[in-house]
Amino acid sequence: MDYLNTFKRYEIKYILTSSERNDLCRLIDGRMKIDRYGHTTIRNIYYDTDNYRIIRSSLEKPLYKEKLRVRSYGRIKEDDNVFIELKKKYESVVYKRRIALPERMAYEWLAKGGPQPVRLQIADEIGYFRDFYEGLRPSVFLSYEREAYTPEDQSDLRITLDSNIIARNYDLSLLCGVYGGNVIDRDLTVLEVKTTGSMPLWLIRFLNENGIHKTSFSKYGMCYMNLIRLQNDFSKGVLLYA
Repeated sequence: MDYLNTFKRYEIKYILTSSERNDLCRLIDGRMKIDRYGHTTIRNIYYDTDNYRIIRSSLEKPLYKEKLRVRSYGRIKEDDNVFIELKKKYESVVYKRRIALPERMAYEWLAKGGPQPVRLQIADEIGYFRDFYEGLRPSVFLSYEREAYTPEDQSDLRITLDSNIIARNYDLSLLCGVYGGNVIDRDLTVLEVKTTGSMPLWLIRFLNENGIHKTSFSKYGMCYMNLIRLQNDFSKGVLLYA
């Protein structure tokens, strides 16, 4: 599979209503195109400690924060590759490093504490992260529908639209289906602008004219806050945020 395993960029987030999303999609038409993966259902398993040390620290908005997740882009079987992603953020710059492994191998290593399966620099960094956070374990399953756009001019700009964001803290496997509670209202979309430079003028104008402001929204962070607030109701698949 052809993929990038390192990223360094800004990731700027916004929350859109359904009408704002429709307006943006019309504006995008002719300027950007759907990427080669098309419409995807992204599935993630986030890893954390028993007391949610990693996400609690992240929500305090420190200069540096980090997280570990295992991701698939669609339905998989245990011999299919998944991405193990170590994501870090320092002073608004996002650094992502990842490797691809068969799901069963990734699960054996991270969830069951097995030996590191490959000797690569990125795998060593992931292994260090696992050992540093004692008691690291699968914490949350989080999934969403994504449409990703790339520019016609081949610049580094990337725009993603994520909707139908759902999560659960049980059945923590990428081999299970997509189900759980809503993390945000189903009519809302998370817009992410990913770039190593500046945003295009047409997008800046659209955001300004519609009064759409950037947000520090975190899918896992929102899931965590609602898990604490609703406690047992979370496992029943109730609405998490409205």
